[in-house]
Amino acid sequence: MVMSIDKTVGYAYPWDFAGDPDAPARAAEVGVDVVALAAAYHTTRVPTPQHPTRRLMTTPHAACYLPVRQSAWQGRRLTPRFADWLGEPDPFGAAAKAIRGHGLGVYAWMVFTHSSVLGAANPDLVVRNAFGEPYEYALCPSAEEVVDYCATLASEIVVTGEPDGVILEACGRLGIDHGGHHDKVDFAQWTATQKRLLSLCFCAACEQLYAGAGIDARRLAAQVRSCVDVDGAGPESVEEALGADLAEALARVLADTAVTIRRRVVDSARATRPDLPVTLHGAADRWATDAFTAIGGPLGSDVDSVVANCWAGGDAAVARLREMSAAVGDDIAVGGYFRPDTVRPPEGPSLEDWAGEFAAAGLSELHLYHLGLVPRSASAVLRALVAAAKLPHPQRAGATRANESQIGGL
Repeated sequence: MVMSIDKTVGYAYPWDFAGDPDAPARAAEVGVDVVALAAAYHTTRVPTPQHPTRRLMTTPHAACYLPVRQSAWQGRRLTPRFADWLGEPDPFGAAAKAIRGHGLGVYAWMVFTHSSVLGAANPDLVVRNAFGEPYEYALCPSAEEVVDYCATLASEIVVTGEPDGVILEACGRLGIDHGGHHDKVDFAQWTATQKRLLSLCFCAACEQLYAGAGIDARRLAAQVRSCVDVDGAGPESVEEALGADLAEALARVLADTAVTIRRRVVDSARATRPDLPVTLHGAADRWATDAFTAIGGPLGSDVDSVVANCWAGGDAAVARLREMSAAVGDDIAVGGYFRPDTVRPPEGPSLEDWAGEFAAAGLSELHLYHLGLVPRSASAVLRALVAAAKLPHPQRAGATRANESQIGGL
């Protein structure tokens, strides 16, 4: 079966368009169909190499880039902060209008559980590791208040922003990675397994869920600590570290949590727009945290497409796409999240050949990071990748394009 990867999405921030009338045209020149525009995003410092008047943007805290209606958040501890530093009452709306003026669709890109400002103000609602240490950037989805916050945020963005679709990021549990400012955790040389163990949560809400599943949280935490502190070669997997039975019981709790928050968010987003296209940033690995959290099990009708993190590029991206395609089956479109500097090795095959490999691995949506962060030379790479992706490619056996989202606003 020969097919092209004909849905392309380019990611951007509202400030990429503020004060830059040429930014929408540059996005259109890349060839994307949709701009994934940040509607709720964590604190960051980013370059703006193609902006006419600035080269850096620093945001002081996680924020919503649409008006925050107090009527929707009355009496809640967790309330999104508005991005007032752009001097615009509706940064998302202003950018969306400019983008649509060039014939592109606009998806609301929402980051949910990653918020240092809300985590620091509500330490009882954040992920807490086996040593009792809080990850203030990571709101824990086991807490009902957190799930309610995420669902309300999704609803409000859909109602006030009127996007053509939504993209859900950090819609689940964050862990030790994707963490703090000037992060130095790599110096500890923890293995991938140890990082997964350090990403397990022992907040009050999680410990209550563990108890309901017959898991002794104190014994589990002690076992995690011993495996993190092992001198020399440690366990090669979470299953080896905890034992197969305990690991399986724990994985079921985490999967249930992942499914619960996703369904609440999706149901809330679609409450007023039942046909709203929904894209999820996810991972097939059941222990995955970070912005691409574990999908937790069959997606059913929850989402139209799921995007795997392919920042490593090359063969690693192909493997990640195959893993995700096998996990979600043929009824969910599979996207890949690529960046121009790593999409292929410098001496590797052509972009056309890599695009064919990606398609054969199950790729049906191309997600490009990032329209505003990269210099002109990298924009040219993104443009070439879009052109290569739209060529006919052999698709994996048995794959379908069912449930591909309609792109609104075109």
